[in-house]
This record gives sequence, C-alpha cells and structure tokens, in this order.
Amino acid sequence: MQCLVLGAAAGGGFPQWNCGCPNCARARAGDPAARPRTQASVAVSADGARWLIVGASPDLRQQILANPELAPPPGTRLSPIGAVVLVSADVDGIAGLLVLREQHRFRLLAPANILRVLAGHGVFAILDQTLVDGVEITPDAPIETGLDLTLTLLAMPGRVPLYQEAARDAAQAAAAPTYAASLEGGGKLCVVAPGCADLTDAVLAQLAPADVLFFDGTLFRDDEMITAGLGWKTGKRMGHVSVSGPDGALARLGALKARKIFFHINNSNPMLLDDAPERRAVEAAGFEVSYDGMKVAM
Repeated sequence: MQCLVLGAAAGGGFPQWNCGCPNCARARAGDPAARPRTQASVAVSADGARWLIVGASPDLRQQILANPELAPPPGTRLSPIGAVVLVSADVDGIAGLLVLREQHRFRLLAPANILRVLAGHGVFAILDQTLVDGVEITPDAPIETGLDLTLTLLAMPGRVPLYQEAARDAAQAAAAPTYAASLEGGGKLCVVAPGCADLTDAVLAQLAPADVLFFDGTLFRDDEMITAGLGWKTGKRMGHVSVSGPDGALARLGALKARKIFFHINNSNPMLLDDAPERRAVEAAGFEVSYDGMKVAM
C-alpha cells in the first residue's frame, strides 16, 4: 500500500490567503523552515496505478498537477483516480469535487449525511451522474472499493460544518459525527482522520489496529487561535482535539503501534515550522508532521 499526502494543511492552507501571522509571513518570504502546504487530502493506492483520494480539498486541481502519480497516461483522458472518499461535509472536505467534473468516471464514497449535503446544494449537480457513481457508506461496515482496498468509515466525535451552525458566534457548536477512513490492502491498514474532537477510549480502540495513522493536527494548543489574535474559537469549539495537553494527541495516541503522522494543520500551529520547539517536541514523542508530497509505503 502507498499513501501520498496531497495536502497537509487545514482550511485556508499555509500560508492562508488573508493571514499575516508570523508563520504565514515566514512561508510567504520563502523561509525553507516554513514550507507552504495546501489543504488536507491524502491519496492511497494498493498497486501504484489506481488511486483513491480521501477528502476533496479545494486545492485538488493543484494537487493533482503537482503529483505525477495522478497524471493521465499521455494521449488519454483516463485519470488514475478511481474513487473519492468524503469524511467531512466541511467546505474544505467537499469543494474539490467541482474540479472532477470533466467527464471522468469514478466512485464517490460517502455516508448518508454527506451525500444529503451534496444533493441539497445544486452546484454539485455538475458532476455527471452517469459517470460518478455515488455510493452510500454505512459507518463500521467494510466495503470493497474496486481498487484492491477495503474501506471502513469510522465515526469520530465532531461538530457540524460552519455553514450549518444556527448561530456562528455561539459558545458551543452542535455535536455531529465526522469520519476517519480506514483502508486495508495487502495486509496493511492506513487510517486517515482529519477531524476528531475528543480522543475517547472508543476512538482509541478504533485507531489501534492502524499501521499508519494520519491524524488531526489542527492546533497545537486549544487556545492557540485566541492567544495569537487570529480568532475567538478554541480547538474544541471547532471540533478538533489539540496536539498538546493531557488529553491531546501526543498524550493519548503515544501508545499506538502505528506510524503517527499529523496532518490537517492550521496555519497558526507552530509545529509547521521545522525549527520550532513544538516540532522538536512532536518528533521526540515519536510523531511526524506531514507536508505536501510526503510518501508513505507499507
């Protein structure tokens, strides 16, 4: 099994278009320790020829062009992308579908609640229904993708997408499931979990079998956006567990056997910087920080 990080950043990317925080300023200046990243998406293949994409990032066109593995053979319009799995109804998890409208056949795999979102927004009707095979996925029920990969959706604690919030300035957002994609092929298991609001014992049990885990690295500290003057929401309010802290990912995921890789990383997160003490702390704990173009073979 091969995994290819198409985009490692959270919504807005790194640098974010309207952000002048110290992290983004270093990235704009071309600082080699602050390499830019596009919005989160991971491609997985069992054979190196046919690919399944987890998360339809708004940057998907750019990501496809940046990775030769996803290029069509010369003289054809036969993309090696055979399936797309949707694990979130957030804009940065579905907007990339609009890139895939040019008469290409693929399977669109998603749970019922996300398929309802697509059906309720007419712009997604641009996907040719005679070519795009929408498949409703029941969480915890394995299915064959047709690409020698078995997919299981794992329900994760989460929050409703921002555009579905009744009051965007409310202290709490309504709880709603988000998902992780568990992909098995060739006796190996990869889990892609861009969003998780709480690392409960039940969540840990679902992640425990993974050989490789791409996990929510949105914020290093829960109050990071607030202390940086970039927003008023905590990580918990946004539906993301923090990297640090007693209930954070470093503490709760440390005992897992998997190769543990943070992705979906917000532009404010100091671990984006190669020379930051937070990066050294992450690596000392046995974790990795992903970047666009990162390849993982199992």
